[in-house]
Amino acid sequence: MSPAAYAQAGPSPVGLDGRQGPDRDRLTVTVRNAGGEIDGTYELYCGPDGGSHPDPRGACAALERDTRWGKDVFAPAPEGGFCTMQYGGPATAHVTGTWAGRPVDARYDRRDGCGIARWDRLVPLLPDMGAEQRP
Repeated sequence: MSPAAYAQAGPSPVGLDGRQGPDRDRLTVTVRNAGGEIDGTYELYCGPDGGSHPDPRGACAALERDTRWGKDVFAPAPEGGFCTMQYGGPATAHVTGTWAGRPVDARYDRRDGCGIARWDRLVPLLPDMGAEQRP
């Protein structure tokens, strides 16, 4: 196949070329008990960035920043870890969809220091709760 014909063949099967397609990164983020207009369900598409998420470019950049080969960016806090007994509020989030070709079904809360750190690592995919608590 000539280079020109290959370029016209369409998107790659894994969607790594940044074009829209069935395999592009797509997430649904549901936020509850965060307060005000922050609560809701948002769609996020990456490559190209879009959807109903309030900051698709920032959310996709946060995910890209933390994506590493062999590591799950959505992994729960390690079992048996030491977490500060700090309460970050009642906010919860549920993220589902596909990221980097893998299914995602992750839940977030802010009930202790580990949960807060895990949440904050994905801001602005998840809302910046620290900004809401500042005077």
